Amino acid sequence: MNKYHQEILEEIQKVEATNPKNGGYFDLQKYMGTPKSIYNISNFQTREIVKGWVKKHQDIPLDELLILLDSLFTGQSHNERSIGGKFLDYLPNQRCQINPLYLDKWLTGAQGWGEVDSLCQSSFNAKEILANWKEWEKLLTKLVKDSDIHKRRASLVLLTKPAKQSDDSRLVKIAFENIEKLKEERDILITKAISWLLRDLIKNHKDQVANYLDQNSATLPKIAIRETKRKLLTGKK
Repeated sequence: MNKYHQEILEEIQKVEATNPKNGGYFDLQKYMGTPKSIYNISNFQTREIVKGWVKKHQDIPLDELLILLDSLFTGQSHNERSIGGKFLDYLPNQRCQINPLYLDKWLTGAQGWGEVDSLCQSSFNAKEILANWKEWEKLLTKLVKDSDIHKRRASLVLLTKPAKQSDDSRLVKIAFENIEKLKEERDILITKAISWLLRDLIKNHKDQVANYLDQNSATLPKIAIRETKRKLLTGKK
C-alpha cells in the first residue's frame, strides 16, 4: 500500500471511530450497489480529510499523485475507491496533466454507481476535456463498448458536467452517440445515466434533446423519457 494511501486510510478509520454506529438501520452497501466494506463517515467528513491532506501536499508531483491514485483505486473498501475522485477535485494543476486512459484503469473493479460517479461525475470539466480531445474521445469510445457495465455507465457520466458547461459540437456529438449505443439496455446503472445525461444536455441543446426523444421514444428507457420530458417542461430535475 502506498504510504500516502496508508495515511489517508488511517484518517478515515480515525474519523469513523468518533461517529455513532450505523445500527443496521440503513444498508450502505445495498444503497451504493457494492459488496465492498464501507466505513461509516459522511461526505462532509470525507471532504475534510481530502482538504486537510491536499493542504499539506498541494505541490505533489504528478508521478507521486498517480501512484497514490493507483493504490486508492485498488483499495479494499468503498471509501478508498471513492475518495480518489475527490483528490482530483482539489488538485486541478495535476488533474489537467493526467492522461484520460488512466480512468479506464481506475474504473476496473468499480462496483455500484457510487464508485463510478465519485470519479466521473465532476472531476473533469469541459475545458480540460476539449484541450485534450483526441485522448478523451479515445477513452469515451472505448468505455461505451466495454463488457463491464460500470465502464459503460462511466462513458455517459463523464459527459454530464461538460455537457452543461459547453455547447461544443464534439461533446454533444459523442454524448448522443454513446446514448444511442446504450439506449436499449435496461439495467438501472445505464437507464439512470442516460436520463441524467439527456437532462444535462438540455441546457445547451434543448431542441435537439426534444427531437431525440420524439424520434426514439420506442427504444429509450421509459425513465429517461419521463424524467427528460419533465425537465423540458418544467426546467426542474
